[in-house]
Amino acid sequence: MKNKNNILNNCLYFTSNSLARVIGRMADEEFKKIGLSPSHAFVLKLTIENPGIGPKELSEKLHLAPSTVTRFVDLLVNRKMVSRNIEGKSVRLFSTTKGEEMGVPISTAWKSLYERYSSLIGKKKSDELAKMISDAADLLGE
Repeated sequence: MKNKNNILNNCLYFTSNSLARVIGRMADEEFKKIGLSPSHAFVLKLTIENPGIGPKELSEKLHLAPSTVTRFVDLLVNRKMVSRNIEGKSVRLFSTTKGEEMGVPISTAWKSLYERYSSLIGKKKSDELAKMISDAADLLGE
C-alpha cells in the first residue's frame, strides 16, 4: 500500500511525472493498435482538422518545440500521410488521402484511451483533472 503522507505525493513535479508515465503507457498501448504513436496521431489529427496548418501553429497547439513537431511531420510525410506545401518562407501541412483514412482510427484510439483511464478514476474526475492540469500548464508556462 502506498503511503499517502509521503513527501513525494505532495510534490507536483513527482506526481505529474508519475501520472505522465502511467498515462503514457496506456496511450502507447491504445495507439499502437493503429500503428502510430500518440504524438504522431495528434499531429495527424490536427492536420486533418486544420488543412494548411503551419508547423508553428502545430507546435503551439501541442506545446512542443518546433524541432519536435518537424520530426513528427517528417515521419508522417515519409509515410505519405501528410504533405508539405512550401510557398516562399511559408510551410503549410495537409493530410493526404492515406492520412484522412486514419481520422476514424485515431478518434477510436483516443476514445478508447479516455474510456480506459476514466473507467479507473471516473469520468467526472478525469475531466476535472484534465482541465486542472491544462490550466496549471498554461499558468506555469506564462
